[in-house]
Amino acid sequence: MDYKKSGVDIEAGYRSVELMKKHVQQTMRPEVMGGLGGFSGAFSLETIKNMEKPVLLSGTDGCGTKVKLAFVMDKHDTIGIDAVAMCVNDVACAGGEPLFFLDYIACGKNIPEKIAAIVSGVAEGCKQAGCALIGGETAEHPGLMPEDEYDLAGFSVGVADEKDIITGADLKAGDVLIGMASTGVHSNGFSLVRKVFDMDEKTLNTYHEKLGKTLGEALLAPTRIYVQALKKVKEAGVRVKACSHITGGGFYENIPRMLPEGKHAVIEKNSYPVPPIFEMIAENGNVEETMMYNTFNMGLGMVVAVDPADVDRAMEAMKAAGDTPYVVGKITDDEKGVTLC
Repeated sequence: MDYKKSGVDIEAGYRSVELMKKHVQQTMRPEVMGGLGGFSGAFSLETIKNMEKPVLLSGTDGCGTKVKLAFVMDKHDTIGIDAVAMCVNDVACAGGEPLFFLDYIACGKNIPEKIAAIVSGVAEGCKQAGCALIGGETAEHPGLMPEDEYDLAGFSVGVADEKDIITGADLKAGDVLIGMASTGVHSNGFSLVRKVFDMDEKTLNTYHEKLGKTLGEALLAPTRIYVQALKKVKEAGVRVKACSHITGGGFYENIPRMLPEGKHAVIEKNSYPVPPIFEMIAENGNVEETMMYNTFNMGLGMVVAVDPADVDRAMEAMKAAGDTPYVVGKITDDEKGVTLC
């Protein structure tokens, strides 16, 4: 008996590392010290010395049950973007610049080509966020997970000068809410999605005119990364007063998280186009509108609050980063919470 016969193939692990190296290398920043394969990832903090009061920010998350779609469609090169996005968007939402990322892949069987495809997506997400992929772990779990399945998670560390951290503390009535378009469902609500649609090849590979693509392509579309948009807004001299990453819990859970006590967000539902994938989910699953807005991003992946005088500059900066912004509401003086009208 040896380790390979027990279900863990060490040689496959070595091959996975070799295959992923070229993807990891593309994410490197000057601050990264050492190479892939060490016991820890090293990142120099020399460049943050010019900050008055540097603060480290961190975010950790996974892709949830969205990985089930990747299994069925046998497409594994974008799910890593989702893992990165869920973490770096949270860091950016607080006003931070993501510095580096580490991933964790748990699999039933290490198939080097599949692992490399997953990591290629992680690397692409890191490139979009401007952060380095400085390490990770691929854990083979025979007997615990089916051989053809895996789970993916990770975490990001970023930095911000204390004065630049977005807290919502200086929000006032009349401040304007700008929403940035999502790419679709992103990485939340898939437990409900999987109840609404059959998760089989025939269903997922069916083309829908209203989507302009197959159902599977629409659902698997990777989460939008908003790091560059928020960076452009800052570079334009606009102060983001509050920011919300619309993830699990949709509008009703996430919008209040950006608000201080005594401030209320009012969002106009018809102020932006809701992507057709959400209409399909609501219709096919007979899901009530309130539940839709309490589960999904409904077409807005990030919502920021700015002073009315800064709206045009903020929106131009977002467009320059390739994002699509909409004025979606305002802040009022009222009990902390959100109203959709």
